[in-house]
Amino acid sequence: MTEYWPSSHAGGMAIQLPPTCRAMLPSQAGVISRRQALAGGLTAAVIDNQLRAGRWQTLQTGVYATFTGSPARPARLWAVVLCAGTGAVLSHQTAAELAGMTEPGGTIHVTVPVGRTPAPIRGAVVHRSIRVGQARHPARQPPRTRIEATTLDLAETAPHFDDAFGWLCRSVGRRLTTASRLRAELDGRPKVRWRAGLIAALDDIGAGVASGLEQRYATGVERAHGLPAATRQVRLVLAGQVRYIDNLYEQAGLAVELDGQAAHPVEDRWADMHRDNAHAAVGLITLRYSWADVTLRPCQVAREVKAVLRRRGAPVVPRRCGRNCAVGPP
Repeated sequence: MTEYWPSSHAGGMAIQLPPTCRAMLPSQAGVISRRQALAGGLTAAVIDNQLRAGRWQTLQTGVYATFTGSPARPARLWAVVLCAGTGAVLSHQTAAELAGMTEPGGTIHVTVPVGRTPAPIRGAVVHRSIRVGQARHPARQPPRTRIEATTLDLAETAPHFDDAFGWLCRSVGRRLTTASRLRAELDGRPKVRWRAGLIAALDDIGAGVASGLEQRYATGVERAHGLPAATRQVRLVLAGQVRYIDNLYEQAGLAVELDGQAAHPVEDRWADMHRDNAHAAVGLITLRYSWADVTLRPCQVAREVKAVLRRRGAPVVPRRCGRNCAVGPP
């Protein structure tokens, strides 16, 4: 790829690029819009000459790369947001990509103010929002939504609630934001999809729930059957190694570990065994459950947890979640 102006590889035309245009190119990955170029002092004739000569290339309608060769991802992102026009911001999966929540690539998502109808944008999905100004990050470039807005945008457009919960867990689990900040963002969206569920989910995440499976355990096993709430994601140092327990009932010395993998690799099974052995060395009993256990057999899981809690002296006042619940009488 030939570098954008004012490199000597740009056909010897560096002298014709005004300072205003030259200053913005490094921060925009070598991409410029026709509107920016004209406002910066270039004439339409000069712009068109660069395109005809092959020194520039069109990335989107009215948006150009000031270099030759295949444009990299940052240049494509800038081309989309510049094509979308004033007030546009990268959003949804693309804003998540820029925050490190997802891998780079794929369709580019951009949000524009309600009432705006940008020209067709190749390879992009255009969203419209009345809150785009509030959602915009105040400093990051290219323009994008803040992590809290991004997370709730993704949660609201997720196909299932479990997927929505996963976005909340991912942004908090990677220390990009907090449950309280997400709750504040949610408070500003009175008509958000799954509002009640998201509020409950953020309460769980704030209490340490770190995955959709843990949330299902907290709601479908503990709360549905009157079991005490465990402490989530408890940090322990055992034999010089830092370990985290998914759910710890400290009074009973009971650890409940959850495994969301359908097929557990051999090396992970060994790691689980060693972890359980380390728990036993400090007096902890470990119960371990799969996704199928928690989602398809929550009553049986609750009955087993209840039995161990009682046997180890923890106060438990269980209840049936329904007529055919396997937990049994108090």
